[in-house]
Amino acid sequence: MKKILATAAIVTLSINLAACEKKPNTKSDATGSELKTLTIGYQKASLKLIVAKKNKIFEQAFPNTKIEWKEFPAGPQTLEALNVGAIDVGYTGDTPVIFALSAGKPIQYLAYEINSKNAHNLLIPKTSNIKSLQDLKGKRIGLTKGSSAHYFLAEVLKKANLTWQDIEPIWLTPADGRAALDKQSIDAWAIWDPYSSAAALEGSTRVLIDAQTLPAAYSFYLSSPKFLQTHPVEAQKFISSLNQADTWINANPEETTKILAESTGIDLKVAERVMEHRNTPSPVSLLDEKTVQDQQKIADLFSGLKLVPNAVQIKEHSWKGGE
Repeated sequence: MKKILATAAIVTLSINLAACEKKPNTKSDATGSELKTLTIGYQKASLKLIVAKKNKIFEQAFPNTKIEWKEFPAGPQTLEALNVGAIDVGYTGDTPVIFALSAGKPIQYLAYEINSKNAHNLLIPKTSNIKSLQDLKGKRIGLTKGSSAHYFLAEVLKKANLTWQDIEPIWLTPADGRAALDKQSIDAWAIWDPYSSAAALEGSTRVLIDAQTLPAAYSFYLSSPKFLQTHPVEAQKFISSLNQADTWINANPEETTKILAESTGIDLKVAERVMEHRNTPSPVSLLDEKTVQDQQKIADLFSGLKLVPNAVQIKEHSWKGGE
């Protein structure tokens, strides 16, 4: 049954990507002088992009460019869309990029922001007999493979002196993970906001551990080497537009909360909780040495655990900026 569901999911993803794949922008690709269309991949966790979409910040920054938006459930799907040319830029957590680069996909780090320390949680049913991290041994833990929750759980296991062999990972999308935890067909669920806040407010779960005591985590804006080489000025303007969105968010928290709720379909109380967890301010920058080093630690960890097929050198895939 699991194989059938996995196959169906792959087929569905392939169909969706084929449907949203856009034609190459021949003129801009060839000359680098004009960007006719900018297609942005976002997800429910990408607050700056959601606000920029609502406020048409990119339309103002790129008046002669058509702005298109594609929503994805998590980072792996976003990066696959970037890989096949369905989007020009996308947003993910820290882990999906490493899986994609290890698989040889042509993806480059554009910029980063620091995540909230409350952005990830390991949730268990309220009636669970799990009391400590060591109690996770032998348990079925749901998570999205290759997502930021993948690294979060790796750090949790390290803190508990457990290994991946000590648990049974169950690979689930966020929506399926929530359903599985509600049915108690999994023992715990590693997940990020806004899904974790939604589950917490619903009242049937409790937090076993959050990211407060774990290493700093990042979210990233990604593109392709070809796009960044062809459109360095536009890429820099993209970063500036994100920081414009961040400034607006900081100045308008109540309106931002409403935009988040309306744009994602989550309850207003969930959106309020997500906003409470948010770092303020939360600027977007080109990758610095520390960020590269922190990402390299994740890449080395996953390579050492044989969770990715090939080693990755992060600095080789970090954009240095354009004129």
